[in-house]
Amino acid sequence: QVHLVESGGGLVQPGGSLRVSCTISGFSLDSYAVGWFRQAPGKGRQGVSFISNGDGSTTYSDAVRGRFTVSSDKAKHTVYLQMNSLKLEDTAVYYCAARRWPGTLNPLMYDYWGKGTLVTVSS
Repeated sequence: QVHLVESGGGLVQPGGSLRVSCTISGFSLDSYAVGWFRQAPGKGRQGVSFISNGDGSTTYSDAVRGRFTVSSDKAKHTVYLQMNSLKLEDTAVYYCAARRWPGTLNPLMYDYWGKGTLVTVSS
């Protein structure tokens, strides 16, 4: 059975950094892409990044490119999203999701989802 569990959210000041994690079970990172998505209050869910270990590709949305980095540790069954230079508008619930390779930033294309972790950027 496929499970994804996010962790690492919290409160951070503008300009600060935070790393959120997605621990997976029930599937292999070699054949699945894992995406990161976020949903701010009153807004729809948007794609942030994904990693496809099948071909080593990573992708970022325009809003986070250059500030966020996605990576994975197969031995720990975990995918990370390192977030630097955080802005107020990065405040959202962050979700990870999985689908068969290849990856996409379209949340409608993902089959399995975690429950999310809240990231709040505030002074």
